[in-house]
Amino acid sequence: MSEPKHQIRALHTASTVTVYQAYPREIGLPAAQDGHFPAAWQRDRMTWIKPSFLWMMYRCGWASKEGQETVLAVEITREGFEWALGNACLTHYEQGLHPDHGTWKRQLKRAPARVQWDPERDLHLQPLPHRSLQLGLAGEASERYAEKWIVSINDVTALAHAIHSHVRDGALDAAQRLLPAERPYPASDTLLAHLRG
Repeated sequence: MSEPKHQIRALHTASTVTVYQAYPREIGLPAAQDGHFPAAWQRDRMTWIKPSFLWMMYRCGWASKEGQETVLAVEITREGFEWALGNACLTHYEQGLHPDHGTWKRQLKRAPARVQWDPERDLHLQPLPHRSLQLGLAGEASERYAEKWIVSINDVTALAHAIHSHVRDGALDAAQRLLPAERPYPASDTLLAHLRG
């Protein structure tokens, strides 16, 4: 059975959801050590969180790209995650979803969060037909993320390297077994209705 085109898949519990980010070591290491972002983390910039581990690997090149050498698994409250989704706007204009281009632009400018759906990735980081959620946080959303939503921060760089090593060796079953157990996130149709582009 094929995956729905727009579905959030994530590692989640009854109260939390795990998202991924990649940072230079001077931000990533203290964040994982202290459980919160250091002063060097710029909360006035948009920060993108990704529930898909493999999409994060695609973005950071298995933690090899400059400035993305430390991969963090950030466990946040489901309440915060859903607040961000509820207050998000799609990054692109979608005919039939938005009344007109001008309305969408105004919504985007006001929204503290934005959503884009990018092709999910396989173990070789090749695109799949279904999409993966990217959630951008700015302003109030970024502030809430840093101050209220974070439950834990873990450095999963070693895990990224281990999975990549298996993939390079052709041991895809071993790589698959190490992947976080992402499953469909129980977001209501109402919550995502304004975000299906």
